[in-house]
Amino acid sequence: MKKPTRADTVYLALRQAIIEQDLGPGTKLPEDEIGGPFGISRTLVRQALARLQADGLVETGGKRSATVARPSLEQSKDVFRVRRALEREVVRIVSENWSPSFGAVLEGHIRKEDAARKAGNERVSVRLAAEFHILLAELAGNPVLLGYVTQLVSRCSLILALYGKPHSTDCAVNEHRDVVVALREGQVEEAVRLMDHHVSLVETRALNEEASDGPGLAEILSRHASEIEAEQASGTITFETRKDAAGK
Repeated sequence: MKKPTRADTVYLALRQAIIEQDLGPGTKLPEDEIGGPFGISRTLVRQALARLQADGLVETGGKRSATVARPSLEQSKDVFRVRRALEREVVRIVSENWSPSFGAVLEGHIRKEDAARKAGNERVSVRLAAEFHILLAELAGNPVLLGYVTQLVSRCSLILALYGKPHSTDCAVNEHRDVVVALREGQVEEAVRLMDHHVSLVETRALNEEASDGPGLAEILSRHASEIEAEQASGTITFETRKDAAGK
């Protein structure tokens, strides 16, 4: 098991903070402010930011500080159109290779989503909802497809933070559960239809109106880094797992 470097932790903390919508679109990401709490150089911070730029989550360039990406409405529509096409393919591939173990893994994740919802932990609910789609793509067993889906799902989390309106997390949990039931019962076309309908509903929720930016950068990164390190220490997640899920 590869132990993550401090630069890896910065990348993961920033990525998680963006996906959980703690860092809103347009938030400035000064290199000194990011590197200070982790004791790393600006060079290593730039490497982390470059990875996030490749993910479509950060915008860099010129002498200005990097910022959390702020996609236009038209770009956001393009992202969702491609995502819907790829997620339909994911469902078809998973259905072709379906095994009872897939159902157990997916239902276990849905239970985590449900627990976060019941606990009122909105930011974790947002992350887990996104990770359901990444987990499904992992089960497809196609690394290229996984990489693209991961990037698109991450971008959609950013779009939700920019344009989305508040909505009940009951919706996403129930929609995920319906897809799994159809897959378990071998209803391939119904599972594809349900997934396409689900992502279209996510798009409707996302492309609404601007939301406010998140709180302070240093505080947010420290919290996410602590959570990541705690997960790694408990063995519930490894750097390799997160790296694979990010399509790296």
